[in-house]
Amino acid sequence: IMQPDVVTNDIFEKAINQLKAKDKLPPALDNIRFESYEEGRSAQVLHVGPYTEEGPIIQKLHNFIEEEGGVLEKATGRHHEIYLSDARKAKLESLKTIIRQPY
Repeated sequence: IMQPDVVTNDIFEKAINQLKAKDKLPPALDNIRFESYEEGRSAQVLHVGPYTEEGPIIQKLHNFIEEEGGVLEKATGRHHEIYLSDARKAKLESLKTIIRQPY
């Protein structure tokens, strides 16, 4: 998840250490990392609705890329998502997610 510029590696490490001090650790804590990367060329689409219904939207995104002459390759990586809604508060049908696909 993209972080604002004010979030530094020191802040990230402090948050991880605070979590590790708790009795019950999140199961994927060791998979969390703080990094930036250059994505390069990509296409994106706004999906409104439950996460479980993203499949057809992702397929349309892939079709668009191919129609524009782009090539989806394993080396370019998987799509990623930018969550615009708070899943704890929003209704499923109104969740907003930007789906980005590098190519």
